[in-house]
Amino acid sequence: MTIDALLTRYSVGPKYLAEPGPDDAQLALMAQAALRAPDHAELVPYRFKVVRGDAKAQMAELFASAARAAGKGEEGAALDAERALKPPVTVAVVARIDLGHPQVPAHEQWAAVGGAIAQFMTAAHALGFGGKMLSGAKVRNPVIAAAFCGPGETLLGWIALGTPAKRPSGPARKPAVAEVMEDWHSPCKP
Repeated sequence: MTIDALLTRYSVGPKYLAEPGPDDAQLALMAQAALRAPDHAELVPYRFKVVRGDAKAQMAELFASAARAAGKGEEGAALDAERALKPPVTVAVVARIDLGHPQVPAHEQWAAVGGAIAQFMTAAHALGFGGKMLSGAKVRNPVIAAAFCGPGETLLGWIALGTPAKRPSGPARKPAVAEVMEDWHSPCKP
């Protein structure tokens, strides 16, 4: 992966994704890239759960059912189901943070999760796929979360993956480097 893969990556939402999606070998490469993110050797506080084929229809029904339960009606249920079916491949991102780990505090584990997601998505881009991390109210729905998570796990969202049908119109504003990087000067005087 080159620096170009990092500097040219942009998010592509599900409505701009088309077939083909990544195959097993390409998904494995994305997972290998995620495993190279800063971690603490054997501690891997995340899981990627691939949703494709028949499982997409099951996820769509789960989303529709949750929409109905939230009072969105049949129109809202149909829209949520349609959104679930749109990307060729969806990958649920689940965190497994060990709050009692003797050497690695929770904030470092969360940083490892964020790094893994970034590496996964950058690898997808380098392989020619587009994608976007999606979250929102669905991750807080206990029925949806229970469908993706085991005990002690937290659902963070889903990565929608596929071939970019077109680049979204109007790039999102990106801050200038000076807005995110500055020299630190100690406020302490010796």
